[in-house]
Amino acid sequence: MSQDIKALQAALRAFAQARDWEQFHSPKNLAASLSIEAAEVLEHFQWLTEAQSRQLDAERTAQVADEIADVLLYLLQLADKLGIDPLAAARDKLARNAERYPVERAKGSSAKYTEL
Repeated sequence: MSQDIKALQAALRAFAQARDWEQFHSPKNLAASLSIEAAEVLEHFQWLTEAQSRQLDAERTAQVADEIADVLLYLLQLADKLGIDPLAAARDKLARNAERYPVERAKGSSAKYTEL
């Protein structure tokens, strides 16, 4: 696991411990919070056109960045609680996706791998 991720997870643990919040940080609660924060990312794009979503102004980009940070922080806390290396899990998933979506069948298609 990356030293940066380990350091961030340690900082998150210390942050929660200092506030006696560990009691609230069950995997279930962290997963729920992760989902809520991901929805808050989506909220910034809710009524935008495709084109508008590609050209956010600086203020909206900063707001989305805050929500992305919340998603990442909850994700890292959940991974930490469950003993999952998020980078290893992501690498493994990318390798499986490469098998499911071979370039020659998936290029330019949004179809699920079961429909290719």
